Amino acid sequence: MVKKGSSMHTQFEFTVFPQLETERFILRKGIMDDGQDILRLYSNENVVKYLPLPLFASVEDAIDEINWYEKIFKEQKGLRWVIEEIQTNKVIGTCGYLNYEKEHNRIEIGYDLNPDYWGKGVMQEALSSIIHFAFTSMGINKIEAKIEPENTASIKLLEKLNFSQEGLLRQHEFEKGKYVDLAIFSLLKSEF
Repeated sequence: MVKKGSSMHTQFEFTVFPQLETERFILRKGIMDDGQDILRLYSNENVVKYLPLPLFASVEDAIDEINWYEKIFKEQKGLRWVIEEIQTNKVIGTCGYLNYEKEHNRIEIGYDLNPDYWGKGVMQEALSSIIHFAFTSMGINKIEAKIEPENTASIKLLEKLNFSQEGLLRQHEFEKGKYVDLAIFSLLKSEF
């Protein structure tokens, strides 16, 4: 766990990928050995239902995903942690940030989880850790989330984490053959 206030003065610089630890999980950089777990995650229809991703069909798809995590980090556009369960050493989900706008200190949060672990407080625990990291180590002022309005579980999670709905982006993305609305939520540093 990053200690409160420990890195207030030193801004995170995208040089070394930050590893975070919670009570039950290690949030770390994805590696090639995670391929099978990532495949298991994104080859599940319930996981990709609200994601702009096709169902994964092979380990190659998973490797491409892990390479993309590396790419967004190198380009300083985002960070994606894999969520490893300490007890089993299994990767059970991912969470992180995208669309980092440094000049505005704004970033977008995203997350997904193996359905076997739904309803167990996993994401609340993981996201609390990365939200703390964004506000204390990255100097972020606003974290945004864009969620399909039908994704009620995700909306409930954001509400538990004190996010507020700002509005609705109508037919904002073209996904899987149709236009989808996205509800936009945010959490400000002053509300954290």
